[in-house]
Amino acid sequence: MPNRRTRVPPPSGLRRVMFRAPLLLYRWRLGWLLGGRMLLLTHRGRTSGLSRQVVLEVTGRDPATGAYHLASGFGPSAQWYRNIRRTAHVTVQVGRRRMPAIAEPLDPEESGRLMATYALRHPRLARGLMRMCGLEGDGSAEDYHRIGRDHIPFVRVLPGQRPTPR
Repeated sequence: MPNRRTRVPPPSGLRRVMFRAPLLLYRWRLGWLLGGRMLLLTHRGRTSGLSRQVVLEVTGRDPATGAYHLASGFGPSAQWYRNIRRTAHVTVQVGRRRMPAIAEPLDPEESGRLMATYALRHPRLARGLMRMCGLEGDGSAEDYHRIGRDHIPFVRVLPGQRPTPR
């Protein structure tokens, strides 16, 4: 079954408030309530250079490197994703722990593999992510791999990396 994508606009109104609620928890120093499943990503605006923040779901971890895996649910046009492509030096906060990091967009094949792995571990959340992104599929591992490869880019965030001096 081919993957179809309908254009889903970024959230607005009450939906935007709900999406932004985790950010308020972090700003109120209550991010620890979200556990290790969500992280606060602080990045630089690619045009303004101003500090920007977004709370994202941790879709996986690499035990060997400690890297966090994140999915850009709104695709490559998501503002945070476009910003980290310009400036990879970010700060992440998971719970109460805050650290410098490097954000690396992954290639389409790796994104597909990570999407299929995520869907296997969290099938209901994966279906919800697809709906939120306006994607349809048959729910198979191969289909999730195709969706990750073609529509949902993933990012590896390596904590503990300091920016190089300019």
